[in-house]
Amino acid sequence: MITRAGFGFVALLMAATPAIAAPDKYSFDPAHTQILFSVSHLGFSHSHGRFNTFGGSFTFDEKNPAASAIDVTVDTASVDMGSKEWDDAVRAEALLNAAKFPKMTFKSTAVAKTGEKTGTVTGDLTLLGVTKPVTLNVTYNKSGNHPYTKNHLAGFSASATLKRSDFGMSKYIPDVGDDVSITIEVEGIRQDFEGMNAK
Repeated sequence: MITRAGFGFVALLMAATPAIAAPDKYSFDPAHTQILFSVSHLGFSHSHGRFNTFGGSFTFDEKNPAASAIDVTVDTASVDMGSKEWDDAVRAEALLNAAKFPKMTFKSTAVAKTGEKTGTVTGDLTLLGVTKPVTLNVTYNKSGNHPYTKNHLAGFSASATLKRSDFGMSKYIPDVGDDVSITIEVEGIRQDFEGMNAK
């Protein structure tokens, strides 16, 4: 049985223990966030593309990166290869099948720090209805206040390589390569839950 003095000690201990702050939440700045990819075309070159429409958010804890997380949804029909012919071919049933699978998602399952400014983000990528683990190699660029908007930003660069055949997208291999290189540039705007401008 805890005495009155015991209750007082517990209350004092709780008051003296600092609360563990939740990681800051960020929304993507779409003007300064790019989801890019490249794939071999007949061995002559690597064709580059991007997805123009996406949504989601991420949390980031600079002192404890393992507590961070990311959740992204990409509109597959927003693929942009810089050519209408290419766009139509990639959106078609043989590849992205955007009519049947209008979204692909990436949800992190683990974040690990590998260096002072580097880390890995492992997560589940769902594409064409197939979910597979993918690991991104991430560089933390910087955090700070935007000189004009005064919003607080965090910026990252990430890369990965995946096999599209793992997701059932095997049409045209090897003429169009199986290995797809992913490059992601992210600027996130820290969200202010008090409704004031981020500082």
